Order: sequence, then C-alpha cells, then structure tokens
Amino acid sequence: MEKITTFRQLYYACKENKKSIYETALDNEALNGENSEYTVRLQAKKSLDAMKEAIKSGLVSTEPSFSGISGDECYKLQTSKAESILGKTAQKIMIYALATSEQNLRMGRIVACPTAGSCGIVPSVLIAYAEDYGIKEDGQINALITAGETGRIISNKMPLSGAVGGCQAECGAASAMAAAALTQMRGGDVKQIINSAALALKNVLGLTCDPVCGLVEIPCIKRNPFMALHALTASELAMAGIISKIPADEVVDAMEQTGKLMSPLLKESSQGGLAKTKTAMALEKNILK
Repeated sequence: MEKITTFRQLYYACKENKKSIYETALDNEALNGENSEYTVRLQAKKSLDAMKEAIKSGLVSTEPSFSGISGDECYKLQTSKAESILGKTAQKIMIYALATSEQNLRMGRIVACPTAGSCGIVPSVLIAYAEDYGIKEDGQINALITAGETGRIISNKMPLSGAVGGCQAECGAASAMAAAALTQMRGGDVKQIINSAALALKNVLGLTCDPVCGLVEIPCIKRNPFMALHALTASELAMAGIISKIPADEVVDAMEQTGKLMSPLLKESSQGGLAKTKTAMALEKNILK
C-alpha cells in the first residue's frame, strides 16, 4: 500500500479495499510504519483511558491554576441554575471539554490531541457521545484511530502548532478530528467522515493564537467547549449530506497559506490580539508580581 498523505488518497484507498478509515489507517501503519494492529489499538486504548481519567478528575476539582485566574469554569457549568437550551449530550460535551482543559492547566495528566491547548475537544466529543449512545470500547478505539488519522493527514501539510499556524492549527485541527470521530461513531461513511473534517476545519480558518499572559488559559480553556460543539455541527451537516464545496485537502492548503499570512503577533507570541488588551495587560502585571 502506498503511504497515504492526503484525504484524497485515503478516500480511494478505503474505496478500493472496501475498508473503513480506521481499518485503512491500521493497514497503512502496519505496512509503512513499525507498529502492528495490536500495538496501535493498545496505544489507542491507553490514550482513551487517560482521556477518561482526565475527565473524571476534572469533574470533581475546583483547584485553581498556578496563575489563579482559572480553574472553576467546569464546576460553574455543572451547577448552573439556568435551564440549558442544549440537549443532554451537547451539554455533557461542554462540561467534559472544560473538565479536561482545566486538568491541563492544573498540570494534570491529559492527552495532547493534537496539542495540550486543544486537549478537551476530541475526548469530550468522543466519550460523551459514546456514553449516551452506548458505543462499546472497541467502537471508541475505532473512532479515536479515525481522529488520529485525520490529524496525521492535516499535519502532513503543516505542523499542528499555534506558533506556526495560529489556533486554527490546534483547536481547529482538533475540531476536525473530533468531527471525524463522531461521524464514524454515528455510522457515517468514508465520504461523510472526511467531509465533516473539512467542514469543521474550513470554518475556523484564521483563528488566532493570542494567549493572555502567555498562558494556556485565556482564551484556550473556554475555546475547547466552543470547538467541541463546532465539531457537532460539522458532523450534523455531513450526516445530512451537506458537503464542503472545497475538498478537504484544499481546505488544509488554505489553512497552511493562512498560517503563513498570519502576523507573528497572533501566533502564540502573546504580542497581539486578546493578549494586549487593557485587561489582559493588567492581569499580566498582577501575575508577574
């Protein structure tokens, strides 16, 4: 099997061999990498277990971050008296995304998928949906492998790093990965899975990385539940047969170009955007004290 580096190659490999994305990814890894199917699935299970543990720990902690500016958002959402206009699963996804992201700021154990700053997006979507819709562990592992293959192909074009491409390359890529995983669990076909990733990524192009005080807290923590729900929208559209008029590979090309055009002030340097607002600079001054 030829090494797969694009979504187009992935689609035709799946079509030719009548296999799913996760099956094709496993075959590709076995033939071109150094890992057997057993090894890949075992690693995926370890990552899945770590994701679940991060959510479990984050749900019951209100420990503040080292900066003291974050740490209780998940608790507030869980105990909110306001009637939610979201369904049960969407609400759970938001809570799980905050739980995981806050565990990251507490220096807890998380899975960077694909980065620490975007660590709550894939786990929240995958695990909340699996819990509410009875997806067994094997199905969850399949979905995680699908997410991983999506991220791997995006990363062939550009690094999944805010310092290189802005947050479109971190939370944006994570949202595409989550959309692919969700569409896989919902029974979507290969075309729908790839299309859901394209829809998610296309609609976050230009997302900047401007962390306040240089910390992965503002806006990073709350960006995770936003991008998790973004993945739901992408999957919902794809499952309805709504397509991205721009193919997935071309969306990735556009992300690469956008990253190159983006000012260095907006790529993790904390020298522009939210990081240089009046309130952000006051927070930075207080933290440095």
